[in-house]
Amino acid sequence: MDIKTLGELKKAGYQPKSIKDELRANLIQKIKNKETTFEGVHGYENTVIPELERAILSRHNINLLGLRGQAKTRLARLMLNLLDDYIPYVEGSEINDDPLQPISRFAVELIKEKGDDTPISWLHRSERFAEKLATPDVTVADIIGDVDPIKAANLKLSYADDRVIHYGMIPRANRCIFVINELPDLQARIQVALFNILQEGDIQIRGFKLRLPLDIQFLFTANPEDYTNRGSIVTPLKDRIGSQILTHYPIDIETARLITEQEAKLAEGQKQTVLVPDLARDLLEQIVFEARKNDFIDVKSGVSARLSITALENLLSTAERRVLISGDKTTMLRLSDFVGIIPSITGKVELVYEGEQEGAAVVAYNLIGEAVKSLFGEFFPKIEKLKKQEDESPYDAIVSWFFNQKDGFELLDDLRDKEYRRVLDAISPLDDLLGAYQPNVSKQDRYFMKEFVLWALVEYKQLSKQRFTEGIQFKDPYGSFISGI
Repeated sequence: MDIKTLGELKKAGYQPKSIKDELRANLIQKIKNKETTFEGVHGYENTVIPELERAILSRHNINLLGLRGQAKTRLARLMLNLLDDYIPYVEGSEINDDPLQPISRFAVELIKEKGDDTPISWLHRSERFAEKLATPDVTVADIIGDVDPIKAANLKLSYADDRVIHYGMIPRANRCIFVINELPDLQARIQVALFNILQEGDIQIRGFKLRLPLDIQFLFTANPEDYTNRGSIVTPLKDRIGSQILTHYPIDIETARLITEQEAKLAEGQKQTVLVPDLARDLLEQIVFEARKNDFIDVKSGVSARLSITALENLLSTAERRVLISGDKTTMLRLSDFVGIIPSITGKVELVYEGEQEGAAVVAYNLIGEAVKSLFGEFFPKIEKLKKQEDESPYDAIVSWFFNQKDGFELLDDLRDKEYRRVLDAISPLDDLLGAYQPNVSKQDRYFMKEFVLWALVEYKQLSKQRFTEGIQFKDPYGSFISGI
């Protein structure tokens, strides 16, 4: 910026503006221009974002309340885009003093001494964001400030002089967005220290009562589960936060897919090597939807969107590893590759007592089957568990084929693509089923769909499935018993 002194700034017609007014004015302009205010956040267009915009227009401090993995921190960081590109401040000020509205003793005395020759610096909006994760060890000195004995000694000042104060994170974030993540984790006495800053704008440090009308946009995030597990937001502090906005998980698979594909960090080689059917992407998201309503998983704890993101990364890596071993150049993703996402699930779900008894890996594996079952009806007729003997089912021929396989049918994990296709093509009734109900499925997606049918027949007890070290075995559930007799 060309303006270097207070005099030049006055001549340029600069008018002081609070950060809340700044956010409000820029938001108004964006709304009028039909611009997207929070780029890259999907599923909140008609819920969270309108509430957030109303809070900014109201110039409120904001609390984003929601389970983990609901883009709370992302929304906070995107608020930076609503700030001006640059703002002026008194050069050397620790708390970004506005040249026309200085609040620190340093800035007031410097302007009094130098007048229009006071040097001015410029702060870019990327530097106007401060963030603190609330942890039990956070102290008042960290966030508000403390007396600095070294400064007092160097400047030969008495402890009664306010120049010996070392400012904490909040005063240093003057004219910035300040985010406190996981607010309930902050000790109650530290939350109390925020009262005056939020309402009256003054701070108290070791007996000093400084009237510092700090200009800060506060944004807090909290998880409702924290209210019972670790702590709570003290009522007077909650009362001083203007708007509390509830976040949520995606409500449909399309939105969930958008988020996953945007956030997953996939290597370029993986994208070119592994072909992913649309059904596989839907199935991945459905697994997360199943987890959020599963009886073995603690619903209050939530199932983060990070689960599907890391699961997609693991899924492609599973297929990529097979290609590297086999020497093929490309591969089509297989349903059996979904076994590779189990480590992504087990680390991201909190199990209830019954789930712990089942085991995290078993719960994760069963979620894949539940997702297959939920999506199956969108592609094929419903499989009836119990039916009259004279009633024909579209799946009878497939079940009969397995009935006649004495040794079962195995799909090994490390089969090369050509061999994998040959093994599935051996089940000729599968081709008839796809021809009748999914005639338009692409050639490359056809084999994933075939495996999808087999997994669904297992879920509806028409076939049995056993996972072993090298792959999966499918069998008729009663054939082996009858042949044994």
